[in-house]
Amino acid sequence: MAKHYHPQRDRRGRQVAIRKPTVATPLSTWSDPLTVACVVPGGPVPAELNGIPFVPGSPAEGPDIDEPAFTCAPGLKPAAGVVIEETDGRFWLVAPTNQVGGYAVTFPKGRPVPGATLQQTARCEAWEESGLVVELARFLCDVPRSESFTRYYRARRMGGTPSAMGWESQAVLLVPRAHLRAVACHPNDQAILDALELS
Repeated sequence: MAKHYHPQRDRRGRQVAIRKPTVATPLSTWSDPLTVACVVPGGPVPAELNGIPFVPGSPAEGPDIDEPAFTCAPGLKPAAGVVIEETDGRFWLVAPTNQVGGYAVTFPKGRPVPGATLQQTARCEAWEESGLVVELARFLCDVPRSESFTRYYRARRMGGTPSAMGWESQAVLLVPRAHLRAVACHPNDQAILDALELS
């Protein structure tokens, strides 16, 4: 069987083999707000969605939003993530490459680089993992995970393209709200989905 490699290399410049590649959905799924759409690295996407073009971009800078004080739980490391809602009511999720951390599908998240704020981290992780340029809308929740204490923000897509996802993701999905619990089924994501239902 031929090996599949991510078109983007990892932080050390190495090729990243995808052991079980995700299968993309037909282009027609992108225009149906009741259907899950999926793209793989470098795969085809429509020219635009809901009036916003899909074009490569870079992480957005600000504006920062008001948020509660953040106190990291003992023994865990701070991290930040985003729940990106499309204007058609679907949500953007990522499929970590080779299900790292045991996640088949989840929301973009990561730890800050030295000197970065949680909000900067959230915007950067959205771009690195999903290829999307986002604007933060508001605080959503703080969630203890296996190794991190993660602050999640609600966000909206302003640009970018999911086909340009970084090496940490082997697919990007657009998921209707009604399917979120079936798709984002890792136990660590349930608190995020609970907070989303209350927001």
